[in-house]
Amino acid sequence: MGPGGTLLDLGCGHGLIARALAPSFSSVIALDPSSGMVEQARKLTSDSKITIRHGAAEDLSFLDNGSVDCLVAGQAAHWFDYSRAWPEFARVVKKGGTLAFWGYKDHVIVGYPQTTPIYNRFVYEHEEPVPGIESMARFWELPGRDILRESYRTINLPKTDWEGEIRIAWDPDREGGGDIGDAPEDALWQRKSLKLGELKGYVRTFSAFHGWQRAYPDKKSRDSGGDGDIVDLMFDDLVAAVPSWASTGERWREIGVDVVWGTVIIMAKRR
Repeated sequence: MGPGGTLLDLGCGHGLIARALAPSFSSVIALDPSSGMVEQARKLTSDSKITIRHGAAEDLSFLDNGSVDCLVAGQAAHWFDYSRAWPEFARVVKKGGTLAFWGYKDHVIVGYPQTTPIYNRFVYEHEEPVPGIESMARFWELPGRDILRESYRTINLPKTDWEGEIRIAWDPDREGGGDIGDAPEDALWQRKSLKLGELKGYVRTFSAFHGWQRAYPDKKSRDSGGDGDIVDLMFDDLVAAVPSWASTGERWREIGVDVVWGTVIIMAKRR
């Protein structure tokens, strides 16, 4: 049996999910509120069955009632205004159609639970992680980040419209510090082996770090000739917390670690 039905990808970003799922559907609509993301998605997408639109999840007026077979949101569901979005989702998804939201949150370094509180101190706590240096906490966009950090527990599907709800969540940042043995098998889908230097570069991709940089343009990274920014200071403490890392001196950047991310997925069927 060939592909069929219509997929609606909300908060599509540069279109990764739309392109990955397109072979399973006869048509795909990918929607994002950022014109920049829409432009990127169009540049990267050549499949004629995928239509990329600029727009918000809360306004699906361009779609007919019951015209969508599957509605998905990858790493986007924490941004929706559900007072407006739920009625639209119920209107456009046909009876028996499906919904799936999924996302990932903070990483932990497997086997080194002592590093997780240090990470949290620099990234989320409002107290200064080191004297005279502000953390990244106030630079996160809220409440979206908090909703994601709580593994979508505050996203409540209206029971009048959705049934058969399944939720799978793993919170290694809150439970056990990243012991993979504690993870449900179907939740351990965000995992990577990295060098510590690569992990440091990943932290510098955080939107909150970019906000911190704009607030403190004089705090330059050591790699750019400065005295050190907040990520440099974070990794100073992380490396010092593990004697085997600290003993390598500047070679700590080449140490390989396993990194896992907290994950969540919600699935349901339209009544």
